[in-house]
Amino acid sequence: EVQLVESGGGLVQPGGSLRLSCAASGFTFRNSAMTWVRQAPGKGLEWVSSIYSYIANTYYADSVKGRFTISTDNAKNTVYLQMNSLKPEDTAVYYCNVKNYGLAQTYTYWGQGTQVTVSS
Repeated sequence: EVQLVESGGGLVQPGGSLRLSCAASGFTFRNSAMTWVRQAPGKGLEWVSSIYSYIANTYYADSVKGRFTISTDNAKNTVYLQMNSLKPEDTAVYYCNVKNYGLAQTYTYWGQGTQVTVSS
């Protein structure tokens, strides 16, 4: 069964840190693009960060650049989002998304989401 399972969300004070994890099962990250997006209350989805299995580049939204770091552990089939210097405006449900590029088609998978709340 193909699954993305997220963990690591929670309540943290402004300036604090959290590390989100997204563990994949049923497929590998080979030839994949891994992305974190978030949805704040009453707002649409916002792209946060992406990393690709086939090139050594990472990409960040301006709102998180310098504070968040995306990474992968291919041995664990897991993508991470290290979030430092958190702000109240980072409060959102965070989702991981993986696009797996097969020979004939692209498969898109979503995690179930994990709540991050930044509040004093």
